[in-house]
Amino acid sequence: MNGLSKGMRKVEVALRWDPSPAGQPAADLDLVAGAYPVDDPYGAPAYLVHFDSRSPDGTIYLNRDSKDGKGFGFDEVMTLELERLAARYARVVVGVAIQQHSEERTFAAVANPGLRIREGYTDLASEDFAGVPDATAATVAEFVRDETGAWEFRSGVHGFEGDPSTFTRVMGAPHRP
Repeated sequence: MNGLSKGMRKVEVALRWDPSPAGQPAADLDLVAGAYPVDDPYGAPAYLVHFDSRSPDGTIYLNRDSKDGKGFGFDEVMTLELERLAARYARVVVGVAIQQHSEERTFAAVANPGLRIREGYTDLASEDFAGVPDATAATVAEFVRDETGAWEFRSGVHGFEGDPSTFTRVMGAPHRP
């Protein structure tokens, strides 16, 4: 970024999937975001935002939550107002977790999953989870504050195998190549 750039300001993360076929249990995918403090940017999140929650300061919130993929267009939408996020936060990591009910469900078992990340009218990334078919969750975006205080976007989908509660504890850890 150049010295005049303000970095990322307000970002929308949108998730979609098709309903499960008749007779199959509903697929329930959830967007989750974790904010990480400056003094421990790869440790435990200072807080998490997921279904039925928002950040304490209202800068990260879920606009729409679906439990079955029955919607028009994107089923879950999360907004991150990065320009309003306190200076004590260095990173925000966004992930997608598949709720695990009677049996383990992976991205390969979800009908037509898709993700879009945009700022204003500019698409920053889109994903269909084909690169992580055996994962039960995945990190999909990382926003990092640079030395000037501006936010930058780092794309990349990193799969995780396990339950959603474990995923939320480790989703901010450094990714290994």
